[in-house]
Order: sequence, then C-alpha cells, then structure tokens
Amino acid sequence: MDFHEVRFPADLSFGSAGGPERRTRIVTLANGYEERNTSWQHSRRRYDAGLGLRSLGDLEALIGFFEARRGPLYGFRWKDWSDYRSVMGQGELTPEDVEIAVADGATRQFALAKEYRSGSQTYLRPITKPVRATVRIAADGVEMHEGIDWSLEYGSGLITFVTPPEAGATITAGFEFDVPVRFDTERISISMASFNAGEVPDVPVVEVRV
Repeated sequence: MDFHEVRFPADLSFGSAGGPERRTRIVTLANGYEERNTSWQHSRRRYDAGLGLRSLGDLEALIGFFEARRGPLYGFRWKDWSDYRSVMGQGELTPEDVEIAVADGATRQFALAKEYRSGSQTYLRPITKPVRATVRIAADGVEMHEGIDWSLEYGSGLITFVTPPEAGATITAGFEFDVPVRFDTERISISMASFNAGEVPDVPVVEVRV
C-alpha cells in the first residue's frame, strides 16, 4: 500500500472531531429477537481535519499537505489527541502498560497492541504506527533496551528481540502511537468569505489497514 511515513501537523489535528466506528449487521427476527454479527475484527476511525483550522496559515498547511499526498492516493500518520498513548488518562508511560504476548522460548517477533477494557470484556487493538523514541519494552517486568535487546519496525509496529525471551515470560510495552489514515475526499472546497466568518471546510480522514 502507498503510505508516507509523515504525520499530519499535530497542531491542526488538535481540535478535530472523530473516533472509532464498527460495522454490524443486525437482523430482527419474527419473534422480535435480533441476530447480530460483524465482518470487522477491528474498528476503523474517522476524523474531520477541517475542524482544527484556525488561520490562513493553517489553511495553507492543509492544502500543502493534501497536495503532497496527492489527495487520497497516499496514506499518512494522524495523531488522535483523544487516544494516542498505551496508558489511560495522563499517567506516565511505563514498559508494563500493556501485555502484548507470553513468550514461548522460540519466537523473537511480537506485535504492539493496546488493550481496551470494560468490566470483564477486553479488546486488543493492533498498533502499527508507534512514535519513535516513545516505545518501552519489558520481559517479566525487566525493561529491555532498544538497539541492545530488541529492534522495532516503526512502519509496522513489529518488535524483534535479538534472542528469544525465556518461555513463559510476559512481554509488555508502553508507547505513543499514530493512526494510519488517508484523506477520504478528492477535493477540498474552500470559500474565503465563509472561512473568515468562522466556517471551516469539511475535510474527512479515514483510517486504513496496513
């Protein structure tokens, strides 16, 4: 897939609206009960990049970024200010924020993920665009060091250990991450009169699978 490893200006994504969506097929039976199923294992996120525009300079930055990506042709990184860290709230990132695997003594490669929990239910979201210099990894609570014990493919979120962790060891991680997205429109329509009056253009952005 065509993807540019560049982040949409974070100051422009701040203030944008958006979040996860699910696709669920619901059939109401004759007796009033429902059957529900989904073809999506993972949610997909949508945002409106237009809501973060506050000045003509912001507008110029948006147009420049849109043109450089050739509209929706190339994907890019997006900072979701409401959800961009492995830890909930404003807590400090630690290498034990999320359990990502239990080692089998042979596997050297593991994928980053973020856990969402409500009651007894959990959802593990794949993280494919970690932010460089924020990732911390531990095995059974002992922090391991990048470049010595492990390496990370920042374009896919895959961690590779130099030697396989001991069988039974719990692999955990802490990190910041971006969302892989593309523009969900082939044009940006702007009226300067409306923009100066406080109306911002609609610039939809949608998450892509990588």
